[in-house]
Amino acid sequence: MTKPPLTLYLAAPRGFCAGVDRAIKIVEMALQKWGAPVYVRHEIVHNKFVVDGLREKGAIFVEELDECPTDRPVIFSAHGVPKAVPAEAERREMVFVDATCPLVSKVHIEAERHHRNGLQMVMIGHAGHPETLGTMGQLPDGEVLLVETVEDVATVEPRDPEKLAFITQTTLSVDDTADIVTALQARFPSIVGPHKEDICYATTNRQEAVKAVSPKIDALLVIGAPNSSNSKRLVEVGRTAGCAYAQLVQRADEIDWRALEGIRSLGLTAGASAPEVLVNEVIDAFREHFDVTVDIVETAVEQVEFKVPRVLREPA
Repeated sequence: MTKPPLTLYLAAPRGFCAGVDRAIKIVEMALQKWGAPVYVRHEIVHNKFVVDGLREKGAIFVEELDECPTDRPVIFSAHGVPKAVPAEAERREMVFVDATCPLVSKVHIEAERHHRNGLQMVMIGHAGHPETLGTMGQLPDGEVLLVETVEDVATVEPRDPEKLAFITQTTLSVDDTADIVTALQARFPSIVGPHKEDICYATTNRQEAVKAVSPKIDALLVIGAPNSSNSKRLVEVGRTAGCAYAQLVQRADEIDWRALEGIRSLGLTAGASAPEVLVNEVIDAFREHFDVTVDIVETAVEQVEFKVPRVLREPA
């Protein structure tokens, strides 16, 4: 039986960003340096395949620092942690390595600078997300007000409307965030913004690639975890750009083949914490069902690299 033809538009850039790449490398190098087990506070990145792979190598994932023994190293996830966490690790005289993405650290530094200048912070982010918790935890309670939507802007009650600055989670939808920023600036004309956009280059690039692919396709699949903010945003961006069927899948076995019957074109991308091996797995699965032609749609070339902390580059 002949397979139906399918043009598979592969978005580029996709998958791992420099911050995720660095975070995974930090866990692997820590295991090489100190041996197993190495403890990791929170999932190092939001991807089950990656986390399971590191667990097999000897990483133990915990939610809180008090679950870690003091005689083994602990690593803080790429999303960043509240200031109280490294302070507690120091108090307990633990060896710790901070795998916070440098672009998240940049937002932390920005928040502290504004705080020193007497400004209260408005954070655009998702409540409960580890990155949001980590960023809000850089400053004392009450110094960071969280908004998730344009509607939230109307309910913000700052100490002094003339002394405000805003920061954002790095993995948000570029377009949604722009709308919230516009609302903040309309309500608080003197609000101070970041020198450079907080949303990271990788989030922006992956969203732009999805926008470029979306007009060409009958369906879009985003490879990523359900708790991955940047992956979920890619699904939303695809739908907003006109792709009626846009779904998040973790692996090939989650593909709903019945929903894809009759399609002639598919867009495929991966969130910033999804490895390329999972992209290839999905392409292979489509080859079993369709006569696939792969067409790469590249909107940017990424050459960003972040160094791992010095403690891991030094001999044991």
